[in-house]
Amino acid sequence: MSGPIEVVVGIVVDTKGRYLMAQRPAGKVYEGYWEFPGGKVEPGESCFQALYRELEEELGIQVTQCSPWFSDTFVYPHAHVRLSLFRVTQWQGQPEPLENQKLAWQGWGEEVVSPMLPANQKILNALQLPVVYGITDGQQMTEPEFLESLERACFRGLRLIQLREKDLPPELLYKLAEKVMVIAKHYSAQVLINSSMEIAQAVKAHGVHLTAQQLISLTARPDFPIVACSCHNQIELHYAQRLGCDFAVLGPVQTTQTHPEQLPLGWEQFTNLIQNCSFPVYALGGMQSSMLTHVFSCHGQGIASMSHIWRDNTPIANRFRSDLC
Repeated sequence: MSGPIEVVVGIVVDTKGRYLMAQRPAGKVYEGYWEFPGGKVEPGESCFQALYRELEEELGIQVTQCSPWFSDTFVYPHAHVRLSLFRVTQWQGQPEPLENQKLAWQGWGEEVVSPMLPANQKILNALQLPVVYGITDGQQMTEPEFLESLERACFRGLRLIQLREKDLPPELLYKLAEKVMVIAKHYSAQVLINSSMEIAQAVKAHGVHLTAQQLISLTARPDFPIVACSCHNQIELHYAQRLGCDFAVLGPVQTTQTHPEQLPLGWEQFTNLIQNCSFPVYALGGMQSSMLTHVFSCHGQGIASMSHIWRDNTPIANRFRSDLC
């Protein structure tokens, strides 16, 4: 049996933060359905080469800056495809419908065009994820200091938060989680509770963040809108894929002050581990906002931070265009 058809997909994002969708023309399979631009990889082509060619043929643009994202496979009735996703942030020319397709720019939070190709729903979900994931570490603060730090970070742009206070007893964690949810709601930020599905459910958090131990022991995805996890190696990433996690955090990529005894992965190993993942992965360990562009070039979704994000005073990025961060 032959393998899947290799397909490249371009997530083209303009200076307003909108992404481009194309409607399949009459005569094609799934005619009238909307999809991201792209197409098949020809024999002898690299995925980058195929992306450049496809976007020039379909849209008349010449890609000048892009970064690899995650990949995924999907089985249609007519074909088994492997999608290699790229985030396209700079190009020359104006996108035009050169193959009788319709084009539509979509803003985050807007109603999505329909009908949509089934394989694209996972991509749309991933597009909603910010590029910075803030992980709390309130052990060195009083509760008022912690909540003030959280509010400052949300004011600066933080929109994805993991409440990770493992030393708190359940009753105190529950009370703190309620207060965190109030702050997050004011800024339309999403909150994931580390490890405790009971507290996540009780405070109506947006999801749960699983430890590596939970990831390996669970046999079914927890019933939350967002399920994330911590990974440190290829085996744990495999379990994350099997469980159907929405995203993972992988690290430490660099040496950290909080865990100086842990051997860092380094950027090369981080890239090798995630380049074939079928879900977004954040880099953890010694991360700073200035590293975002490099993280993108390594297939990463963005950065996860336990320290820098709370100490810094600069605006926090939400999307993967450097000029929108």
